[in-house]
Amino acid sequence: MSGARASNSHFLNHRFHRKHKMLKGVLASWLCLLAILLHPASTQADFQAGIAAYKAQDYATAIREFRAAAEQGDIRAQNNLGAIYDKGLGIPADYAEAAKWFRKAALLGNAKAQSNLGIMYANGRGVPQDHTKAIKWFRQAADRGVPLAQFNMGLSYERGHGVTQQLDKAVQWYRKAADQGLAKAQNNLGLAYEHGRGIAQDSSQAVLWYRKAAKQGLAEAKANLARTR
Repeated sequence: MSGARASNSHFLNHRFHRKHKMLKGVLASWLCLLAILLHPASTQADFQAGIAAYKAQDYATAIREFRAAAEQGDIRAQNNLGAIYDKGLGIPADYAEAAKWFRKAALLGNAKAQSNLGIMYANGRGVPQDHTKAIKWFRQAADRGVPLAQFNMGLSYERGHGVTQQLDKAVQWYRKAADQGLAKAQNNLGLAYEHGRGIAQDSSQAVLWYRKAAKQGLAEAKANLARTR
C-alpha cells in the first residue's frame, strides 16, 4: 500500500506541475496581449515606423523609432531594438545593450525575446555565459512554439549544456522545430537518423530530412544529401 500511495503522489505531483506549466504559458500570452493593447496610439505608430525603416535598411531611423516605442513599454520594439544592437545594424554591435533590451521584453513574456536572451546566455554575449540560464529562457520560448528555441533545446540536450545529455530528448526538440520548417533542425534530425543517435537508424528518413533542409538552401544539408545518395 505504501508503494501505491507513493506512486499516486508522484502522479498528482506531475499533474500539478503540468497544469502549472500550462498556466504560466497562458499568463505569458495574456501579458503580451495586454502589453500591446495598453500601448497608446503614438507607441504603435513609433513601432510601425520602426518596422518600415528597418525594411528600408534605414537603421538609424529604425533605432530611433523602436527606442521611442521600447521606452514606453512596447515589448516588440524592445526585442527588435535588442536584435539591432546584437547584429550591429547601422551601429557597432553592443551585446550588453542587446541583452538589456531582450531581458526587458523577455520578462514581460515576449517569446522571441526569451529565445534571444537564451542565445545571449548560451554564447556569453553581453552576459556571463550560463547554460542553465540559457535553458531556462529557451524552454519558456520553446514551450510557446518558437522554432529557434526548440532547436536550441535540442542542441542543449545533444551537447549536455545546462541539462543532462539525452539524445532522445534532443531528437524530440529537433523534430518540433523541423516540423515548423527550420532548416538547421531538419538537418540535425537527418543526422540523428543517419547515425542512429537518440532514435533508430533510418537512412531513408535521413535523406528525407536532408532534402527538406537542402531545399531551403542550407549548405550543410546539401553536402549531407550528396554524401548519402
